[in-house]
Amino acid sequence: MSIRPLFAALAVLALAGCAADPAPNEQIRLTEQALVQAKAVGATADDVPELKLAEEKFSRAQGDMVDQSYKHARMRAEQAELDARLAEARVLTRKSEEQLNVLNTRITRLRKQLGDAQ
Repeated sequence: MSIRPLFAALAVLALAGCAADPAPNEQIRLTEQALVQAKAVGATADDVPELKLAEEKFSRAQGDMVDQSYKHARMRAEQAELDARLAEARVLTRKSEEQLNVLNTRITRLRKQLGDAQ
């Protein structure tokens, strides 16, 4: 009879251990990487509001890590990663549009030159 309460207590402890959120170290690393990538393509907090949001959320996630509020840290870090990736995408899209405009201008110039040559 004394074994059953022991197993019950162990089961409760095991479930409590599973319920605790582990430190989101991998997510923090992914978020840092996304922030670095966004900055590497030219995103700045002044020009791309999503990067500023990402940095703010990541800062809060780091504070949550210090407080061992791992669930909040994970959620904020995930949001910050997505914001950083959006900032990167916006910069890359803007650069692509600028390159497209340059190419279209060159094509128009070439067409005019070919038309004048005939």
